[in-house]
Parts: sequence; C-alpha cells; structure tokens
Amino acid sequence: MARVAAVDCGTNSIRLLIADVTDGRLVDVHREMRIVRLGQGVDATGEFAPDALARTRAALSAYAALMRDHDVTAVRMVATSAARDVSNREEFFAMTSEVLGAVVPGSVAEVITGAQEAELSFRGAVGELDPATAPFVVVDLGGGSTEVVLGSTEDPRVVASSFSADIGCVRLTERCLHSDPPTDDEIAAARAVVREALGEALRVVPVEQAHTWVGVAGTMTTLAALARRMTTYDSDAIHLSSVGFEDLLPVCADLLAMTRAQRAVLGPMHEGRVDVIGGGALIVQELAEMLGERAGIHTLVVSEHDILDGIALSIA
Repeated sequence: MARVAAVDCGTNSIRLLIADVTDGRLVDVHREMRIVRLGQGVDATGEFAPDALARTRAALSAYAALMRDHDVTAVRMVATSAARDVSNREEFFAMTSEVLGAVVPGSVAEVITGAQEAELSFRGAVGELDPATAPFVVVDLGGGSTEVVLGSTEDPRVVASSFSADIGCVRLTERCLHSDPPTDDEIAAARAVVREALGEALRVVPVEQAHTWVGVAGTMTTLAALARRMTTYDSDAIHLSSVGFEDLLPVCADLLAMTRAQRAVLGPMHEGRVDVIGGGALIVQELAEMLGERAGIHTLVVSEHDILDGIALSIA
C-alpha cells in the first residue's frame, strides 16, 4: 500500500486528494478544495497576477502541511489551462518547487496538455460506472478549458478520442459576461464563442457513439445539486447521481438571469463560483443541446471523482 497526494491546480480552484492506493484502487484519506482563481485575468494579460500566485501559494502551503501530517510518500501536482497560457509560469514553478520540495524532495508542479488532462479526467470519472452503460462521454468543465472525452466502444475504460476546448467558466465570464446580471447581447456573444469551440470539439470527438454523459468538476456538481433542490451541498448524494435535462436546463437558465447576490444565497453554491457559474451554465446548455441532437442523450450523470483521482492513480 502506498499513501500518495494528488494536487490539481486549475484556473479557478486548487484541490488536494490524499489517498491510500492498493491494487489500483483508491481509499480516500483526505479531500479538500479551495478557490484561488489562479487564472485571474490570464485570458486578457497572458500572465499570472501576483495576488493570484499569492493565494495559490497559501493554499498549497496548507496542503503541504497536511501531506506531512498524513505521512505522504509520493506527490504529483498538475496544472492545467491557465498555466498553459502564461508567459511567467517560471514564477509558478519556483513557488511549487519550494513548497512541495519540503514534503517530497524534487517535487514540482507539471503543466499537462489538454490531451493529458482529458485522459486523467476520464480515468478518474469512469472507474465506478457500470460498463453496461458505456460508451461514456466525459466532460470536464473547468475554469479555463473544457475537455470532451469519449470512451472506446470495445473497452469502456479506454479513451477513444478527446478534445480540450479553450473555454471554461472563468475564461468565458471574463471575456463576455461583464454585467450583473449579463445582458442579452453579452449572453448572445458568449453563446457564439461556446458554439464555435464545442463545434470544433465535436468534429474531433464522435459523441454520437456515446450512451452516457458524465459531467465532472464544480460547475457540473453544483448544477446537479441545484436541480435536485438541495439546501446544502452533499457530495455523497451528488456522486453518480443523474439529472434529466427537464430539471437541469431550467436551472442553467435561471443562473444566467440571476444577479451575483441572488446566486450567493443559493444553498449549494460555493462563494468562489458565484461570479462565474453563469458562464458554466451556458456551456452546459450548449452541451446538452448538442448531445441531445447527436447522441439522443437527455440525462447528465455527475461524478465527484475526476482528474484528481486520475492523478492519484497515475502515481501508483
């Protein structure tokens, strides 16, 4: 048995999983998520903001302390969309090397490609799913990018094709959705951006072969909680739950029409998602329409297990 730590550093959040790995299976020891908005302004400036790096350092330092407390023997940290786009990422690498190296010497964050991100997300998401419901199309909707990953028709645990679209809830909000609430013109402009990006993705990924849509990451799970009318977020109840489009799509429309103050009082809503979840909801609307038309899918299955679990498994 090995005790490992996986860190997923995205555009909006940084997450930690400490787990024991035995025979290719994970047993959770500790999971945690913090909103740090590392990708703040990256779409416009092409650089990490100093305060974003400081927030990320503070969260990673707390995670490093937890790794020491839990006697972690191996760690892997990956950075995704925001880190792929910046000119000053050496500052980020230096910070992660200092913080993680104090736990496991030589450890440093690595920036992974969209294809690698898709592979890790798929591996983490489908491990507990019934193979009889395959092929799976897994969508990892992040802050800076959205990965669309289709499993093989022959082996449901193997990726057949994938595409990383350069849209996410933070990037789309910063680019298009400036008003509170967004104006009709802003929503129309955002929808055009999303349709172009998803159209490119679906030219690469033949989603018409899929039988089950699996959504991962915070936008997806929050939408599911709202659709189920939860008063507080319950990860155990959300994990592997299903939401029909007849319940999902009205929630997406409502979030786009709400002010940030109205979103903030919704029970399952994390405060760090309040200003960007409208952009995520719009992406989900467009995905639902495309998957309904092309694959006859009218239900979203959400998983709490995702790229973080894939990272942990990759260490073992």
